[in-house]
Amino acid sequence: QVQLVESGGGLVQAGGSLRLSCAASGRTFSSNAMGWFRQAPGKEREFVASISWSGGSIYYADSVKGRFTISRDNAKNTVYVQMNSLKLEDTAVYYCAARDGPSAYLRKYSDYRYWGQGTQVTVSS
Repeated sequence: QVQLVESGGGLVQAGGSLRLSCAASGRTFSSNAMGWFRQAPGKEREFVASISWSGGSIYYADSVKGRFTISRDNAKNTVYVQMNSLKLEDTAVYYCAARDGPSAYLRKYSDYRYWGQGTQVTVSS
């Protein structure tokens, strides 16, 4: 059974940092692009960042560019997102996702096949 399990969410003050992790089990995702999405209350799930199978191609939403850094460790079957300079508008449930293919340039919810259960990130003033 394939599972993606996120961790590292929590409550942080504006300007602070958090690092989210996503551990995959049930199969290896070393050949798959991975991504992070988020969903705030009353809003649609939106793309945050993605990384190709090798880590050689990385993409960010404009809203997080320069503040968030996605990375992966294929030996650990884990993907990360380091979130710095957090803003109130970053408050959301953050989801890890995996594609069936190796390319990371696709950003739609429907482009990703496997999903984690989400982890809450709350940024306070």
